[in-house]
Amino acid sequence: MRKIYFFGFIVVAALFSSCGKGGQGELVGVYNKKFKNNRIPLGMVYIPPGRTLIGMSDEDINNTQSAPSRMTSFSAFYMDQTEITNAEYRQFVNWVRDSIAITMLGPSGAPNLFKPVPTTQGGATLTSNRDIDWRKAGDLWKGKNNAYASKLSDLYYSGDDALPGRHEIDIRKLKYSYSIVNLDLAVQGRKDKTKNRKDFIQSYVDSPDPSKPNEFPSVAVYPDTLVWKVDFSYSQNDPMVKTYFNHPSYDNYPVVGVTWEQANAFCVWRTRFYQSVAASRRMPLNARPEYRLPTDAEFEYAARGGNVKTKYPWGGPYVRNAKGCMQANFKVGRGNYSDDGGLYTVNVKSYFPNDYGLYNMAGNVAEWTVTAYNQSAAPMLSDFNPNFTYVAKPSDSKYLKRKVVRGGSWKDIGFFLQNSVATYEYQDQARSYIGFRCVVSYPGSDINYKN
Repeated sequence: MRKIYFFGFIVVAALFSSCGKGGQGELVGVYNKKFKNNRIPLGMVYIPPGRTLIGMSDEDINNTQSAPSRMTSFSAFYMDQTEITNAEYRQFVNWVRDSIAITMLGPSGAPNLFKPVPTTQGGATLTSNRDIDWRKAGDLWKGKNNAYASKLSDLYYSGDDALPGRHEIDIRKLKYSYSIVNLDLAVQGRKDKTKNRKDFIQSYVDSPDPSKPNEFPSVAVYPDTLVWKVDFSYSQNDPMVKTYFNHPSYDNYPVVGVTWEQANAFCVWRTRFYQSVAASRRMPLNARPEYRLPTDAEFEYAARGGNVKTKYPWGGPYVRNAKGCMQANFKVGRGNYSDDGGLYTVNVKSYFPNDYGLYNMAGNVAEWTVTAYNQSAAPMLSDFNPNFTYVAKPSDSKYLKRKVVRGGSWKDIGFFLQNSVATYEYQDQARSYIGFRCVVSYPGSDINYKN
């Protein structure tokens, strides 16, 4: 009797198994691996989908009329709670530094810094490439007389460039190379049968080929600390040049001196940094959509904090609160810079956040967006998730290199703190008053819905 029951169980199990795999000629679909889709990335806040009025709703002192008010709808996304800090950006710089150093050493020069070569059960080697073991990367810089110092001499200042008694890394050699698929190029060539995928790949390499229009110079990642002197020629800002990016007092201050191109490179690195962890957990690479800069419209939508026709991110029409305290870091009155608590930038969690929980969406530092600046673009933009993009080549006109900058900064007057006000900067220019933060599109309708 037991044998009959066992045989019956096997038959039923096989029947259900065949049905689950699309047996019996029925369409059952192929589903992706399930994972938690509502986990908010560390350091970010959730911006819900919605529809609101964006554009100029108050004073327009420039009389540009380039941002007319209109109702606009937005998908959900995550946004960094604060501007990217010096400490966070330094993680990117150090990763590039370690990557270059370990690559220079190679598996033969530093075998312990690479993972073992994968093999088959029979002992055959699967590949000749070995991945860096990032858990041991810190061993590179331990001790003054570490074993790798002599092998990495090309990474340091040498000869007349070196200061006597100083052993400093040549920051000009810290460059990040990467490749992405440019969807704008893909759209343009989607019906051209002569085009291949390589025609849509945009690469940033150390030695770009002039004959390849989609190759750009690799991105130097170290911030331009000289912006403190360049932006204010007749001002004593030498201490800021020497300390702002590397002194512990400024760890939680917003990173500045980064171009739009560097900010984009940071987003690519941050995406791939997470993807490496996702892969180790056997999650799909798109488990979390790509980190990117916010669009011009997304920044305004998030800055308003769910409120309609408000002048500033904190919701009120005044720059002071009921106690007479400033609500942002900017140029007060005719130049009382310290009246708001900071002469230059301040800690990224200074002042109260807006109703979405975002800090310093106005003041402290202005912020890069992914949007190209064009005063004539407004009438052409869609009424949902509007955006206008263009990645300028080094040889392009400077007018094609303009990118929208939002939020106003510590050196700007109160007008630029308004939710609806935008200005621009050239994508290859770094400033002492421009930083950035990242966003991630939410993969679904709403975090509160069950997909």
